[in-house]
Amino acid sequence: MDAIFTLSQLPQVARAIWKEGKQKKIWAFHAPMGAGKTTFIHALCEELGVVSAISSPTFAIINEYKSKEAGAIYHMDWYRLKNEEEAVNAGVEDSLLSKDLCLVEWPENAAGLLPDDTFHIHIEVLDPETRRLFTGALPGENN
Repeated sequence: MDAIFTLSQLPQVARAIWKEGKQKKIWAFHAPMGAGKTTFIHALCEELGVVSAISSPTFAIINEYKSKEAGAIYHMDWYRLKNEEEAVNAGVEDSLLSKDLCLVEWPENAAGLLPDDTFHIHIEVLDPETRRLFTGALPGENN
């Protein structure tokens, strides 16, 4: 998928990306600070029927949500993790191995923990209201 969208179109894009990637259990979100990773994940979780509060797990590292459509969802933010060892110590491996949907922000901080079949999502900022989203691994990423 390759889409250019405004923030008002986020629910439609989240729905489309779910149709494309729902067979994958690990989703890695690649984007610079402020590009809207958490905002996108929030929209995706709403599409999947999460009714609890959806927030950034920056300090908790992992938030768990319940979804009517996807079951358990683990939302992880690896921004504060320095390496794979810290990620393992924070318990992310248990979530990654759970067979539940895992949505990972800042995956590059512990990229070696991601399975080969990770669904990679890239978000680029085009202007304050417009983003480009594309899927697939870049050279050097797991496919």
